Amino acid sequence: MEFHHVSVLFKESIEALKIKQDGIYVDGTLGGGGHSHGILSQCDTVRLIGIDQDSDAIKAASERLSEFGSRVTIVNKNFSEIKNILSKLNIDKIDGAVLDLGVSSYQLDNAERGFSYMHDAALDMRMNRDSLKSAYDVVNSYSCEELTRIFYEYGEENWSKRIAEFICDRRKEKPVKTTFELVDIIKAAIPKKARLEGGHPAKRVFQAIRIEVNNELGILEKAIEDFVSVLKPGGRIAIITFHSLEDRIVKQTFQRLAKGCICPKEFPVCMCGKTPQIKIVSRKPVLPGKDETEHNSRSKSAKLRIAEKI
Repeated sequence: MEFHHVSVLFKESIEALKIKQDGIYVDGTLGGGGHSHGILSQCDTVRLIGIDQDSDAIKAASERLSEFGSRVTIVNKNFSEIKNILSKLNIDKIDGAVLDLGVSSYQLDNAERGFSYMHDAALDMRMNRDSLKSAYDVVNSYSCEELTRIFYEYGEENWSKRIAEFICDRRKEKPVKTTFELVDIIKAAIPKKARLEGGHPAKRVFQAIRIEVNNELGILEKAIEDFVSVLKPGGRIAIITFHSLEDRIVKQTFQRLAKGCICPKEFPVCMCGKTPQIKIVSRKPVLPGKDETEHNSRSKSAKLRIAEKI
């Protein structure tokens, strides 16, 4: 299957970076290379570091960006390793970075990756195919309490406890091996009336498992801090989220880094020595326009937040 991914909020995120000649930019979630191609096309002296943990994405983006030659460096790692990646490339500071935290269309639509509740496949959901933990491990080895927690926290699923109980009962008979087996369990657990409301009944549970498998929320706050630390003054970071928990982490991390002093209000002078590291460019997130949401339904939940290094 050809790697295909439509870059969400493409124009807005490229404009947010204020790309300049001779700048060094990082696309921390390379995917199919859409945002990277846009960055490289802005100026003929721009250098780009593209990072992705998915080997399929690395292959597809390498082909797409080959026209830019030595101006592109592609690294098969997780964006949370940004400081180590730049150190190995002998790069001290960068001029900007973009992070698109969504799952690619390729990953969702390629049945064998096990991300989708619409295709029958082995339970997988690993963005990094060398990772040890898969969706199969989560579904078949987590306790009922642990499953309930991740379904509720990461999927905001109202029927979390009941779904977890149904999974635990089913796996006593035999392991849950495929996406459709899991979908059937979820449908059986959710009352018929509730199943008729909203979208696909398995959507939230599959999202929660994917987040758990790839530790998507666990790495985010520290990764944002690390990206800000390697930005040059005036450099910008643009982050696109698709989930309320991701957006909350980005928003609160930006607010904390923009605040500076954390001393109690009663202190007459600052004792902590902390100063603001960034200024927030977008107090409210940038949302996709009507035209984009009509042509790409997956963009409807997207939010773009932008910050600039002081």
